[in-house]
Parts: sequence; C-alpha cells; structure tokens
Amino acid sequence: MSPMDLLATRIDLDAIAHNTRLLKELVGDTQLMAVVKADGYGHGAGRVAEVMAANGADCFGVATLREAVELREAGVGKPILAWIWSPEQDLVEALALRVQLGVPSLRHAQALVDAAVPARVTVKVDTGLHRSGVDETDWAEVFTLLRDAEHLTVTGLFSHLACADEPEHPANDEQAAAFRRAIDLARGMGLDVPVNHLCNSPGTLTRPDLHHQLVRVGLAMYGLEPVAGLDHGLQPAMSWVGRITVVKPIQPGESTSYGHTWTATEPGWLAVVPAGYADGVPRSWQGKLSVGIGGKLYPQVGRVCMDQIVVDLGANEFGVSPGDEAVLFGGGGMSADELAAATGTINYEIICTPAGRTARVYEGGVQL
Repeated sequence: MSPMDLLATRIDLDAIAHNTRLLKELVGDTQLMAVVKADGYGHGAGRVAEVMAANGADCFGVATLREAVELREAGVGKPILAWIWSPEQDLVEALALRVQLGVPSLRHAQALVDAAVPARVTVKVDTGLHRSGVDETDWAEVFTLLRDAEHLTVTGLFSHLACADEPEHPANDEQAAAFRRAIDLARGMGLDVPVNHLCNSPGTLTRPDLHHQLVRVGLAMYGLEPVAGLDHGLQPAMSWVGRITVVKPIQPGESTSYGHTWTATEPGWLAVVPAGYADGVPRSWQGKLSVGIGGKLYPQVGRVCMDQIVVDLGANEFGVSPGDEAVLFGGGGMSADELAAATGTINYEIICTPAGRTARVYEGGVQL
C-alpha cells in the first residue's frame, strides 16, 4: 500500500495465474472464457486479463460494450464477448474493435440485421432463468433472421444456469435439456453453431457433462468457490486492507460512534480504521464484521460511518498501534466466504464491495 493510501485492495497476481492454470487443466480441450465484467470482479479487468491470457484463458467475457472497448484499449487481443447492450446503442466502435455480441432477444437480432454491419454474434437462449435470453417461442425466428443475414456470423449459442450453485437442483438438468433442444433446432435450420456454452463457475466445477465446447468462468478465476463446502484448490486473489489511524482508550459506560449503539462494559481500547460506507462498507455490517490485525480478529463495534469504522481491541494485549494494517477481508482477516456468511450475502458481492477511496495494489505475478 502506498504511503498516500489508507485503504486498498491487494490483488495477488500469482493467485490469478494459479487459478487460470488450474481451471484450464480441469476443462482440458474445452475452451476457457474468463469473465472479467465489473472491472474483473473488482480486481482490475485489464491487469488480470493479461495474466489470465498468459496462463490459459482462450477468450474473455464482459457484460457491456464499454467494458469490452476498455479491455481492447488495455491491450487484450483475444476474442471478447459482450452480452448486455441495447439496440439503440451505437455499435460501430465495439464492432470495429472485433467485439463479439451476445443476442439476447428477437429485437436485438433484428437490430443487427438492420444495421448491415459485419459482426460475429452468439445467440443467448433462455432455457429457464427468465432474464435475458431469446424465448423458446422466438428461437426459430431468430435463427432464421441470423442465418439469412450474410453480414452476420453466428459463432454458437449460450445460456445461463439459474441454480448451478445447488448441484442437485432439478433446474440444472431441465436447462441442460432445453439448451440441447436449442442447439439441435439451430443446426436443423442450417446454423453450424460450432461453439456453445452453458456452464458458469459452479457448472464448470460440478457438471463436466455440460461443458460443451466452452465454459464461461467468473468467480473461480478470482479464487473463490461458487458452491459452499467444496474445495478445488483455488487461491483467493483479493484482500481489503486499511491502515489504523487512531488507537484510544475507552472506559466502562462510554460509547462509540453515531447513536451510541455500542457501549463498553470494561476498560479497553478502540482502533479507528478509515473505511466507511463511502468506500463500500455497508452500514448493515455493523456488529458482523471482524477485522484482522496482526493475525488476530477483533470485532467492529458501533455504527459504520461514511469514512470510518471502530474496532474493539479489548485490553490491546498485543499492542496494536496507529499505522498497523487492518484486514477487512482476505489474508490475515475473515475470508470473503466467512464475511458473506456473517452478513447474509454471497462471496460474489463481497469482492465487488470495495469502492470509493479504495486504491488497488498488485503483488506477485509478472510485473506488467
């Protein structure tokens, strides 16, 4: 962490490289799409993408056109698929940069046909998530439109599993069957659809029978397990770390932070960490977060403020001092999984939480 920074995410590029190699070995000849949407799940899309590309990722997936363009601008040359866009958007820049487009509805397909601009597209079919994706009643019409448009190349179909983090959920097999129906229909109508993908991180790790020609992996690339209780040897890449600014005593009956919602019952010490809701620490974490300092966990107490949280050091028997590091999650603190369980959410959300004045520091890996 820079001397100017009081709060940072620490990104371990060696962990990113390890996870990429592990996943590529797991899927073998199946192509590995590394999903780097949302700025690489908060890890920095451009930086981690280069490490992923060097360690086995075959292509990249993002949500928006802007994310795809920024990835190209960062120097990523491998194929990029973007799947969230509006027919009213200007597609010229993205298509000029060879960004491939997901087609999630009949309206999107018609817009691409009408644009008459050469493009490589992958049709997103709805197999049961009922979010984005071409409805089954529209499959034939969309396949016909795209097949007959000479300026469009259909690379394949894709869909998204709704319950893959529950491997035994019957919806997984139901969606798999629907996806196979879509592929059969497309091929029967004259579309080659050579590269198809259904599996996200949990599907990739638990359903090798559904890998098809490509898997689309997000969370696992960053070292977190998408299915609770499993261990595939992934290495978490992110830690969120602050620098303690104040250590001060507190007496029995005295309270801390807004609303005096926490009151000391015995003499002790408090530490102030410069991380608040403006930096991504939700007020709802009050009393649920334990902060790692010197390898020990200490409870956060009192209200989460805009810029600061307070930590109860007890008697401060280990001599915590201003300038010491305080880990909100990651190495030396609660894991992202533990914090997710404590706060009633999922590890995906935890690693996307750091924001505001949080700097980003890279460690390990090839120094790019």
